[in-house]
Amino acid sequence: MIGARIKQARLASGLTLEVLADRVTENGQPITKAALSKYELEKSVPKPSLLLAIANILGVRARYFTEQCQPEINWIAFRKLAKMPAKHQEQVKAFASHVVESQLWLQSLLFPNQCSDFPTAQPATSFEDAERVACELRQAWRLGDSPIDSLTSRVEDSGGVIVGCREISRDFDGLAGRTNDGFPVAVVSMQVPDDRRRYNLAHELGHLLMECGSVDPKTEEKLANRFASALLVPAKVARQELGVKRRHLDVKELAILKLKYGLSMQGWIRRAFDLEIIDKGHYTTLCVMFSRNHWKKIEPISFEGKEEPSRLKLMTLRALAEGVISRERAEIVCPGCSTESEFGSSSKRFSATDLRKMTRDQRATILSAASAQAQEVYETDANLMDFEAFGEEDLYGDAPQSR
Repeated sequence: MIGARIKQARLASGLTLEVLADRVTENGQPITKAALSKYELEKSVPKPSLLLAIANILGVRARYFTEQCQPEINWIAFRKLAKMPAKHQEQVKAFASHVVESQLWLQSLLFPNQCSDFPTAQPATSFEDAERVACELRQAWRLGDSPIDSLTSRVEDSGGVIVGCREISRDFDGLAGRTNDGFPVAVVSMQVPDDRRRYNLAHELGHLLMECGSVDPKTEEKLANRFASALLVPAKVARQELGVKRRHLDVKELAILKLKYGLSMQGWIRRAFDLEIIDKGHYTTLCVMFSRNHWKKIEPISFEGKEEPSRLKLMTLRALAEGVISRERAEIVCPGCSTESEFGSSSKRFSATDLRKMTRDQRATILSAASAQAQEVYETDANLMDFEAFGEEDLYGDAPQSR
């Protein structure tokens, strides 16, 4: 188990065996790549001092290596660019496994009887099947035909685990899988615009809820795309908004619809073409216009959605507040959750060394905020201001002159 945990932490950190061995050696614990590989393969057990050195480099607590290993995840689909290095792919999977493990562990403490509320995957080999499965999911989740306020929240409320990757790689959009306990997992890149992130999540749901049988991988991707569009904008809604047949779609019209439904302007164009609202000629014309205006990656209007995973943080803070876990454990499960503040302040403690490394303006900002906070506490806390042993003149009178 220790070896598997070392490998998981190493992959999540994006380090090769050689790089980790070099860094451990530089920190006073000489080790070779081959020896480190033996530990990961469970052929040998590292001594405690070596485990501590490895933990410090990988940014985890030493006891992380002796804790229960993560649940098994059967990865179904990985949507990425062909140029994405294999080591980055493994890093994404390792990071996702760590988050899934943490979330399901907390869930077992706070909600021991909770199960996934996802519909059973259904056979789908055609675009009509993809439309149907998306429609049935909306019905199961009682979404009606209204725009989805937050697809992320809906998935999390139904027992799905969503992992947001911020800094690993820009070469992937999403990853889907299921744990051995049946919990669906969707991994999405957080380095893309909100509408793209929302679409990517819907795409991964397509992989989780459609059994595509013997269709080839390219067709399966097309079916997942069709599912995503149908989930965000049902066919009935698209025809209500655009009409049954159109000769021309206006850019401003597409912008308004993007803001209303959270589907990109290009997504609306494709949706109109797929439903035969516009013909291939006008579809091609619009695609060329978007390319000419450099709108393929950055559209002329931005959609601000609510697609930030929050369940792990909420459960961590609840467990911490109720004394179920320690602050140290909370930081391991959800780094930063116990020190960061959503209201512009922070309870993080800075050492003198930390302050010396900052610029003058950074130090001034932190010290000013600390001073204001301390002043507010002293002015409002009677226990700090009421001193029965001293008179008012003792507290506020002139201080004696030093000699």
